[in-house]
Amino acid sequence: MKKSLSGVTDMTLGSPYKLIFAFSIPLLIGNIFEQLYNMVDSIVVGNFIGEKALAAVGTAFPIIFMMSSLFMGVGIGATIMISQFYGAKDIENIQNTVNTIYSAMMIGTVPLSLIGVFCSDPLLRIIKVPNDGTFEMAKIYLIVIFIGLIGNFGFNINAGILQGLGDSRTSLLFLMVATVMNIVLDFVFTLVFGWGAFGVAFATIISQISSWNFGIYFINKNFPLIHISPFKIRIDRELLKKAVKLGIPSGLQQAVFSIGILAIQGLVNSYGSEFMAGFNGANKIDTFAFMPILSFSTAVTTYVGQNVGASHLDRIKKGTKAGLILSVVTSVIMCGIIYPLSPLMMKMFNQDINVINAGVYYLHSVLPFYFIMAVLFILNAVLKGAGEMVIPMVSTLVSLWFARVPCAYIIANIWGKEYIYYSYAVGWLIGVIISYVSYKIGNWKKKSIVVQNSNKSLNTTV
Repeated sequence: MKKSLSGVTDMTLGSPYKLIFAFSIPLLIGNIFEQLYNMVDSIVVGNFIGEKALAAVGTAFPIIFMMSSLFMGVGIGATIMISQFYGAKDIENIQNTVNTIYSAMMIGTVPLSLIGVFCSDPLLRIIKVPNDGTFEMAKIYLIVIFIGLIGNFGFNINAGILQGLGDSRTSLLFLMVATVMNIVLDFVFTLVFGWGAFGVAFATIISQISSWNFGIYFINKNFPLIHISPFKIRIDRELLKKAVKLGIPSGLQQAVFSIGILAIQGLVNSYGSEFMAGFNGANKIDTFAFMPILSFSTAVTTYVGQNVGASHLDRIKKGTKAGLILSVVTSVIMCGIIYPLSPLMMKMFNQDINVINAGVYYLHSVLPFYFIMAVLFILNAVLKGAGEMVIPMVSTLVSLWFARVPCAYIIANIWGKEYIYYSYAVGWLIGVIISYVSYKIGNWKKKSIVVQNSNKSLNTTV
């Protein structure tokens, strides 16, 4: 029987430029909403609670990312598997992968949440969060977020499933629901109820859980061949092994990255709450500027995954070129816009001149080198889409721990705190060299998890 999936994009046919660009636009809009989602938290606490609250909320993000990175890495592995199964027209294994990754999420979330709750205090002490009120607010924020972690995981799993199928539009709807709810509840809980950092965190988890459940309903209604039953445990051991094999390197990469960011955060925190608040505010702007690059890299991963699954290796070089050009050009444009507006943009978070200046130091150091990061992310996206997860992990580990982190501390000691962010460019350049060499060698061409020409693949049409 022939089956089909509606609302998805076959990226094995057509112009790579058009496919990657069209796929990226909904992702970009979604990423903007996501950053708006996060920025509202920072804007609300920075203007209505104070710079200590801004510092506290900003400090929490890398800890949350670190604690959840291993599981989210497995989710990335599942997304790559779905994209390759889609390219191979294997609907049965698409559904089996969905069942497996959802079951893994439901089983793994509770212990991970408990670990996060109990580790919040010691982790904040390790990164030297000032004990001037900032520490307690950061601790409260972290504990609430970890309690509601399942909403974040669920939303990202839903988005990953759809992105693997080539659908970048539907997850935008889920994110819009969460963003609108978060903005409204942020103001209600902080301005009306006066709940401070707790209110901001509570608004976040309510919004994420609501969006996750709405996503389940929407997918089940509009994608009948993919049915999500979150409380029905169905694990395909072989597919789970593949997802773990693909995902662990990516998860370790994210964990290593998060620990590296925490190491830099610890250096930043040593300079006091004002410098800390400036860093966290500028980091939000930096992340916002980074969104187009992230969107293009996600599109490239799906593009490569589908074409590897379909054995269309000849199209991958064209897709890589398209992704590089789109990302580099966009990074230059973002630098040109944000660089001169940095002081004005920092005023959104706080009016203190020291906080503003600290943020400007950050932005003026990293923005001119964005094009290097753009190249790095596209090359790693190609490798990941093909199923080569180890090299991006190695690239991140080496560029971060052997370049960015030591350079930051060296620069701080020699030239001062204002120049530590130039270490970012050094790290990106090292990462590019590693990933480019791997891309040129070409071992990634042999990493596909799809067995071509199986009866299952041949008898099913998507």
